[in-house]
Amino acid sequence: MRKLVFILTVCLCLGYTLTTKGQTLPDNEVKMKRASIPLKPKVGIVFSGGGAKGVAHIGALRVIERAGIPIDLITGTSMGSIVGGLYACGNSTAKLDSIVRAQDWTYVLSDKDDLSHQSLQEREKQNTYIISTSLKLGKNAVTPEGGMIIGKNINTLFNAFTAPYTDSIDFNKLPIPFACVATNIVNNTEYVFHSGVLSVAMRASMSIPAAFSPVRMGDMVLVDGGMRNNFPADIAKEMGADYIIGVSVQSKLKTADEITSTGSVLSQIIDVNCKNKFEDNLAITDIPIIVNVEGYGTTSFSHAAIDTLIRRGEEAAMEHWDELVALAKKLGQTPKTPVPKILIQRKPLVQPTTYKIGQLRFENMSAGDEAFIRTKFRLKEGDSIDTHRADQITTSMRLDLFYNTADVRIENNAVPQTDGTSAARINFIGGAKKNNQVSVGLRFDNEEMVALQANAALPFRTKMPMELDFTLRLGKRIMAKADWGFHPASFIRPTLSYAFCHNDINIYEFGTKSYNLTYNQHTLQVAPLNFLVRNFNVSIGAEWDYYNFSNLLVDLLPEHQISIPDNKHFINYYAMVDYNGENEWYFPTRGAKFMARYTYYTDNFYQMNDHTGISEINAMWRMSFALNKHIALRPMLYGRMLFGTKPPLIISNMIGGEWFGHYFEQQTPFPGIGHVEMAWDKLVAAQLQGQVNLTQNNIVLLCLAAGQNADELKELLDYRTMLGASASYYYNTMFGPLGATLSYCNLTKKPLFFVNLGFVF
Repeated sequence: MRKLVFILTVCLCLGYTLTTKGQTLPDNEVKMKRASIPLKPKVGIVFSGGGAKGVAHIGALRVIERAGIPIDLITGTSMGSIVGGLYACGNSTAKLDSIVRAQDWTYVLSDKDDLSHQSLQEREKQNTYIISTSLKLGKNAVTPEGGMIIGKNINTLFNAFTAPYTDSIDFNKLPIPFACVATNIVNNTEYVFHSGVLSVAMRASMSIPAAFSPVRMGDMVLVDGGMRNNFPADIAKEMGADYIIGVSVQSKLKTADEITSTGSVLSQIIDVNCKNKFEDNLAITDIPIIVNVEGYGTTSFSHAAIDTLIRRGEEAAMEHWDELVALAKKLGQTPKTPVPKILIQRKPLVQPTTYKIGQLRFENMSAGDEAFIRTKFRLKEGDSIDTHRADQITTSMRLDLFYNTADVRIENNAVPQTDGTSAARINFIGGAKKNNQVSVGLRFDNEEMVALQANAALPFRTKMPMELDFTLRLGKRIMAKADWGFHPASFIRPTLSYAFCHNDINIYEFGTKSYNLTYNQHTLQVAPLNFLVRNFNVSIGAEWDYYNFSNLLVDLLPEHQISIPDNKHFINYYAMVDYNGENEWYFPTRGAKFMARYTYYTDNFYQMNDHTGISEINAMWRMSFALNKHIALRPMLYGRMLFGTKPPLIISNMIGGEWFGHYFEQQTPFPGIGHVEMAWDKLVAAQLQGQVNLTQNNIVLLCLAAGQNADELKELLDYRTMLGASASYYYNTMFGPLGATLSYCNLTKKPLFFVNLGFVF
């Protein structure tokens, strides 16, 4: 027995000794081996800020890729943080090129809502007013944003192209480690993002003071990093870069003779601040690539500017081609073919377009708002949601629930399921609630001269959201209107409206002014069924109209000697369908537009002048389609027909001008006819308009039109056909279309010149 115990003890000791030796010897060997192998040198890329000029970084990146240089880390500021961040999370230079060219930067660099998700009323507002701002009343009348642009559209863009890195992460875990710089204006210090939500870091780094709202994090207020470190080569060095390649798109400082305007003063102040640390950081850069950005500024986002800047970035990098190739060889790499190609394919994780909902979260939202969204969009765990639906929901949060900003963050595969799979956590995030919104529009034409229109939208945060909307127009057509709209948890928005109009309008006959009519109009409208969803508006309701005629001036022709009309009131019932799927409000190149309305006019709820009431059928259909990227065609059919006994003058057909319902609600446009002319009860017309985009914003319009009108349908073809033609030039700006039209019609037999400057209202 003792022998057996002794043998077992010896075996255990031997086994322990052998095991211990088996563990320690390989570890020592590994340590010795590692010590004998030098670490691979790291290459860091540095991108400076510069607004639109920063798209030149894409061209420089192409050349760096061609040289075969492996990129181990990236740092950037402002626009450099955007290009660098998007590249670091796996987007190729070809993808970056496509991203910057595909954007409507006028929209992206604004807080306008996506047209594809807006109601027609919201789209009309967006294309009417040139200034829109929040107005908070009371003692604490301060808005929390601190900038003209909140940045909700740029946030959406960043979230889309940084997917799937939309949650808080360590930036060293990106396909390429990344860092970007912002400025904390509380104490004027530099703040470096090494972690967090990537899109938020990029947004903070490019927050130009006063232009964009700062990003608030704890007790920090973060703005553009260029104010402290616009060329962060020192950050790349701190992250372990052995070799630094830097790309700068900073503008040269202006001379005293060049600082001659407010804009140039502000530009110089920004450029001077961006020179902070620049020379020191340039000195530690092994290959400094300085791009010639002369002639371009921070807002040069036109297609031509983007083309030129990307090319200049490529040219500037090619000047250092020999240095880049030498560095690549030092790293054991060889130059690639002239065709741009990423050395190591860094593909971003595939982002699914449809997600299974594992959990719904509503952050910074009340229980009532959460219930509203869940009910309206029928959201529940276990169902699926796609990115398009998520965008619709955030739009509804802004338009129905009056949030200034609304975001969605999708965490895929974050919620384990009982069947062993995983689903997504969908986070809807509400920002601050909207204050009272004030908008102002201004326009000029050579018929009405100057017109001004202002709008105030007052949201009520009641259990059922509602909004009171006031509109005031000044000019020849004075108007004051109040709309009270309700937002139940559906797509139906009942409305109650009252409008007062004072009109002083000239009426022409065969191109000669025959009448001047001055009157006041009161309109009360109730629309219990007002269905609004994206491009559709279906409305059924009733109206009360009262016309008070105060003056009628006539020319000297005997047949025009009529007395001032008697005051009139009408009680009307209407049904209307309005659809607008065109891609642009004023100059569409694709899509369709359709409107149809039936109105029954009475003066005692069911009759007109002791006869059957007057029936109106009004319709318009237009198609827009592009022949190529410069030319588009727009055929249109339209008309208005009245049925009944002797319709009153004030609701009879009016024709002329360039827009529907401009001077009179029933007005139909026709080229070559200025102001308005009276027409018979049955009116039909057709137009063919051609649009030539000389450049992105320089537009030429050519139009041919034909029309027939008569008292009876059977007589429609018995009268002479109206023919009209026009040629227009417009420059499309953020303040509306600016241009002029020369037209002719065989009805007036005289050329007509018309100038319009600004949005139409």
